[in-house]
Amino acid sequence: MNRYAFVTTIPIRTGALQRGVAIITEHNGNINRVHFDRGIDPHTTFFEVTATPEEYESIRQGLAEIGYLQTSLETFASLKIHIHLPHESGALNEFLTMTTGAGAQITSITFDDAGIHPDRVTISMSVRESGPAEELLDALKSRYPIEVLEFDSTGESLDDTVFYLRFAQNMRTLIDTKDDDFLLRFLGEINHIAQDLTARGEDPKTVFQNVLGAGEYIAATCGEGFYADVQILTLSEEVTLYAIQLPGGGNIYLFRTLDGFEMLDTGYAVYHRDVMQLFAAYGLPVAEGLTRIIISHGDADHCGAGGFFDVPALMHPATREIIRTGNRAWGSRSENLVLEEVYTTMIAHYSRWNPPAEKNIRLIRPGTEEKRSIFPVVCRLAIGDLSFEVLETPGGHQVGELVLYCPEKGYLFTADSLINFASLTEERRRYNSYADYLVTSVNVDSELARAERHALSGLAQEFTEETHRTCTIFGGHGAVSEYQDGRLVVTGTIEHYTHAGGREIPEETA
Repeated sequence: MNRYAFVTTIPIRTGALQRGVAIITEHNGNINRVHFDRGIDPHTTFFEVTATPEEYESIRQGLAEIGYLQTSLETFASLKIHIHLPHESGALNEFLTMTTGAGAQITSITFDDAGIHPDRVTISMSVRESGPAEELLDALKSRYPIEVLEFDSTGESLDDTVFYLRFAQNMRTLIDTKDDDFLLRFLGEINHIAQDLTARGEDPKTVFQNVLGAGEYIAATCGEGFYADVQILTLSEEVTLYAIQLPGGGNIYLFRTLDGFEMLDTGYAVYHRDVMQLFAAYGLPVAEGLTRIIISHGDADHCGAGGFFDVPALMHPATREIIRTGNRAWGSRSENLVLEEVYTTMIAHYSRWNPPAEKNIRLIRPGTEEKRSIFPVVCRLAIGDLSFEVLETPGGHQVGELVLYCPEKGYLFTADSLINFASLTEERRRYNSYADYLVTSVNVDSELARAERHALSGLAQEFTEETHRTCTIFGGHGAVSEYQDGRLVVTGTIEHYTHAGGREIPEETA
């Protein structure tokens, strides 16, 4: 028995929903999920059923035969007109016969012979495809006096009678696919998180706005819209660090050593071409000189561009499983939450997910008894002349998340467990809020995440007490900062980079 999902278009009439359910029942399908909300879209109903493959095909065929099964995402045109009908019996019926024959769906109609326009009817309608809409309009013009108030072949101005259709068409642009079958499946998944969040008290349309908002921001910040904030820090005699804060998602940390380059986290794949242009602008031949990638954890904004580099990619075994399963909550108590699984899928599509190839993955094998605070020291690694302890977090933000700590220098790369949120721009804060809203928390276990933040702050404070120097925090997002009296304070110079303007260095340090 398998679980299947499909989208149906059910007419508004008594018994219509029951007719569809009867077909599912007739072929032994067990309904696991159903969602219909007339306030969102008066026609579209989502089903998930458990059935054998043969039973599922019979259900699909039965629904298709009565016109319920939605298998394509046709575009609509919207048309709003004033039409002057003769004041005689049957005039409106004759007009509606024409629109019905053209496949138009009336969305609003206003007429009052006692009003200020006693011979005028105002009608809004939607018509599948712009061509038939134009043909209908020409036919109506040849027969009636008409004033066209609105004609939109894009479907953007349609009302909520085709809400899901418009949403899917927007998604088509954002994830760049012409595959209607894929879009319908994906639409069902997005509807599932809307249903879940609605049950938690959220407005379903706000859920869909957040889904689109995340994708629109990523799309708008690629290519000509790309920008980054860059901090260049000398970490030792042999190591220079380029801390690159991308428009959305996590930071890239590029270490320049005497032997080449090493990279901690990769950013979204969708930014890869832009990042390579940035590297070139800074005179960094990364494509030729990169020797290793270190992955802090399995979120798309930290490992999603790893597949572009044919070099070893060091990661925790849990991170490999997260990549394999496509579920950012793998191994946590949130693993089976639909919000986590669908959000992972959504961001993977938006960001053009391209994680490290299996052949390049090198696993860190936990097993040591040594600890630094609450964190097991799973291994040590050298970057140039710097020695780092690799610490395994308890899994509050994500299972398998790694932290790098250089106790000699007080360099603490904290991934997403400790971040200077105050250093984020308003745009970046807004983008990060989409994830907080859609999965209710970016941490798979908020209690553990609090313990991680407390312990990492404790490590920074301990370093200062022992050495009388400040600990430098390199968060997974935001600016590189120093830990001072319990606060994170931005350190060094932040350069702003755009493709058009190149490096923009603040005047006081230029």
